[in-house]
Amino acid sequence: KNWKIISEILMSDDGLRGFMRQVNKQGDLDKRDLANKKEDEKRASRAQNIRDQSIRSFLEKLEKTGEMLRISKEVDPATNLSAIEWKTYDQLGKSTIFDNIKGHPGWQACSQILADRKKWSLGLNLTEDEFLKAMLLKVNQPIEPIVQDSNSAPCKEVIKIGEKASLFDIPVVSISEDDGGPFIASGMAIMKDPDTGIRNMSIHRQQVFDAQTTGFLILPRQARRIFEKYSDKKEPMPVAVVIGAHPAVFFGSAFTTTYGVDELSIAGGVLGDPIRLVKCETIDIEVPADAEIILEGEIHPGELRHEGPFGEVPGTYAEADDCEVFHVKAITHRRSPIYYALHCGAPITCTQATTGMGIELATLDHLSKVEGGMDILDIRCHAAAGLMMVVVKLRPKISGQAKTALMATLSGPYLHPKLAIAVDED
Repeated sequence: KNWKIISEILMSDDGLRGFMRQVNKQGDLDKRDLANKKEDEKRASRAQNIRDQSIRSFLEKLEKTGEMLRISKEVDPATNLSAIEWKTYDQLGKSTIFDNIKGHPGWQACSQILADRKKWSLGLNLTEDEFLKAMLLKVNQPIEPIVQDSNSAPCKEVIKIGEKASLFDIPVVSISEDDGGPFIASGMAIMKDPDTGIRNMSIHRQQVFDAQTTGFLILPRQARRIFEKYSDKKEPMPVAVVIGAHPAVFFGSAFTTTYGVDELSIAGGVLGDPIRLVKCETIDIEVPADAEIILEGEIHPGELRHEGPFGEVPGTYAEADDCEVFHVKAITHRRSPIYYALHCGAPITCTQATTGMGIELATLDHLSKVEGGMDILDIRCHAAAGLMMVVVKLRPKISGQAKTALMATLSGPYLHPKLAIAVDED
């Protein structure tokens, strides 16, 4: 009888059985911790060997290859900087970097740095011939970013918080003649879905209203979906605006992917390395560590302000209208920062080239599924046509396939193309 009682105690949850279950559970936790530790060590080791992720190495490459002109004469961001960089590309096909900006000592500005496929190829270490097919492979192999300690991050070399953070310190350019004011056109806005915490990155034009506020145009896309979630909760939406980063990051911000996919992982796939991120100073968002400038702020539900007009991507003016308002909480930047003065307006500019590349990739992917896959040699969405003309270079397998390719091109994922032209390999 006593042995029966002892046996029952040993086999109960409080006895030997419970003890062994706890040992096994602890063993599983130890194995998991060890696996996590090894993964962390692997990621840390990889982080130490990541290639340069700044815009600066790309600008150096442009200059060394003769694709960029350096301008040392004083220019004014309010009156002539935009005209000079636009004419430099229009007449010479070259990017520009400005070393002497009126009212902004210690600052530089660059423009037209991604206005054609040759420059994109230089930025992403690809040849022009392999560019499209290589990019299609890269975007389908995303690499998740890694968050690092912010102490040594280049984007944190100068930190300004509260009233010390002034947009007037940045050489924001008045771009087109009839614009409503100076616009930040190159800002890559990072926000998080409040329910999932997943990041989203996209480009939004921002008219500078005063030292601490800008407009923030939100189209009915993924960012609008996220903003509406914050609005439903009656909470401001934290936003970090990144200005001046590696071309892979800029591509990620302009690339349209499935909702819930972190565009920074797309950027990592394009680069071939995880994008290094650091925490913001005043909001719970991570940003590229090697960026030139970071604007930290928030957008309040229900607050609208009149904005525009603005010379837009098709080369026409978007009329003035109401849009959301971005409130600056902090500005961090590198020492001797370089402002990316993206030109948005009359073609040809980086905006048409970047959006056009997205159209080219989407069209190539689309045509790969038509008639079992066509023998597509190249696709060009011509920036000079305001993204409305696409040329498809193909090797038809059967008679009439060129016509099929053209019909498929005009019924692809993007609505921009209105004219399609087919050419053969010669």
